[in-house]
Amino acid sequence: MDVGPISRRDVLRTLTLCTTTSSVLKIIPLHAAEHVHKMAKEDKAKSPTGSYAPKFFTAHQYKTIQALCQTIIPPDEQSAGAIEAGAPEFIDLLTSENKDYQLRLGGGLMWLDSTCRDRYGKVHLDCSPAEQKEILDLIAYRQNAQKDPGLSQGVRFFAFLRDLTTDGFFTSKIGIQYLRYIGNEVLSEFAGCPALPEG
Repeated sequence: MDVGPISRRDVLRTLTLCTTTSSVLKIIPLHAAEHVHKMAKEDKAKSPTGSYAPKFFTAHQYKTIQALCQTIIPPDEQSAGAIEAGAPEFIDLLTSENKDYQLRLGGGLMWLDSTCRDRYGKVHLDCSPAEQKEILDLIAYRQNAQKDPGLSQGVRFFAFLRDLTTDGFFTSKIGIQYLRYIGNEVLSEFAGCPALPEG
């Protein structure tokens, strides 16, 4: 029986099945993550502006995700950062088809902005770099939630976002180049393992 072509939605839903407790790459294979990057690239190519339009996050939430991803993996002299690698698009596409991701990331973003309003009188994006660093330093370490249970949701949110950001980065073309991965190349000959030293 012909069930017809598999839709993008089916692919994304399948990729995020059973990935609610850990980073995506611990569950799905590299080629599946690469498929998500390909979908994002196709979306950008179809857009009149050549930019990605978020599927789940609001414009404000998506800008916050971008800023957080760039903080997690900023560009440096060796490589471009998380934004250039497409990590925010990767996260948005996966989140668009996973209710658990939507709750964890959407709720975490609300927590972040609410906490920043309470502490600094403005949302995270409007905070000064020093204020942003201060709040992220609090939620970057699990032991801080043990000292202050009010940070628990923020700590869980940031840990999950950090996992997704690294997955999105290291499965991208930029991330693979950064790792200097040279797999999937044909070798004309293989000399075998070097001989063991005698003695």
